[in-house]
Amino acid sequence: MRRASSKSYGTAVIASSPWIVVSVGAGVMVVLLVIALGAYRGRGPASFDARPGPPEPTLALPDQWPSSATATAASPSRRASPTPSGRVTSRSTPEGPTPARSSRTPSPAPGGDEGAVLLLPPTASPLSGRYRVVDESRGGFVGEVLVSNASRDGRAWTARLAFPGGRLGSAWIEGAPQGTATRTDDGFTYRSGQDLAGGASLALRFYVQHAGSRPASCTVDGVACHGL
Repeated sequence: MRRASSKSYGTAVIASSPWIVVSVGAGVMVVLLVIALGAYRGRGPASFDARPGPPEPTLALPDQWPSSATATAASPSRRASPTPSGRVTSRSTPEGPTPARSSRTPSPAPGGDEGAVLLLPPTASPLSGRYRVVDESRGGFVGEVLVSNASRDGRAWTARLAFPGGRLGSAWIEGAPQGTATRTDDGFTYRSGQDLAGGASLALRFYVQHAGSRPASCTVDGVACHGL
């Protein structure tokens, strides 16, 4: 009878106070957690089988970096070339710097002197003149030089005529602004007062006394006149 009463008393206490069971369980879990942490710390990093990784690649740097122009000239250019399968692959072909081309090279002077340059003669003037006699009289005659400009731009001009033993009476331009006439020992020189337009022509006329109607020389900007 006493044993039955003691068992019933303990069961009644547990049933009336369940927090005791919870506290005991929590205590057991704390103890187990402490034991587990101690075991983990005891192992340490040295206990793991750590293998070293591959070494980092190193690159030896040159003493001086090449300039951009040298690097560009030394770097090969890549050109595309078809393969038998129809695909296009690229290949490297070394190419050096392309020398600059000169559009105009002076001609060396004859004799092998590299420092001397042969000067080319100037091009002929696009101006020309045609001579004719307009009128003749006992005391003199009226002559004409038809000046023509074969270029596209307006140009000034100079006409020179020689009449040995003659004397210039007057000189004028038909239908255009007048220029300047200067007497010389054997003739005269006439300089235009206005540029002659490209593709145009004008007539220079003059009156000469005591000379034949055929001049000894006639030039327009150094070019001999036609019609003589």
